[in-house]
Amino acid sequence: MSNLLTEIEIQEQAKLINGWTIELDKLILIRKFNDFIQAIDFVNKLVEPSEAIEHHPDIEISYNRVRICLTTHDAGGLTQKDFDLARSISKIS
Repeated sequence: MSNLLTEIEIQEQAKLINGWTIELDKLILIRKFNDFIQAIDFVNKLVEPSEAIEHHPDIEISYNRVRICLTTHDAGGLTQKDFDLARSISKIS
């Protein structure tokens, strides 16, 4: 199991990722696309980086809007895995 990050570590890591917000013990990213097809294409691109580090986001899709939520469920909050995956996701267009 991954170790929970401290509040100071979370704030430091948050400075390294753009577009993400912290809500309680979760990292949240919302992306909007032109249409449903583009939204699904983006979601499909999340598979490889998620599988590579064996950490998987919670995903909500609403037509052209994708909401990604990262937290480490078994640790009960944010860990380094969440920020590592957030950085990988941020590179996906």
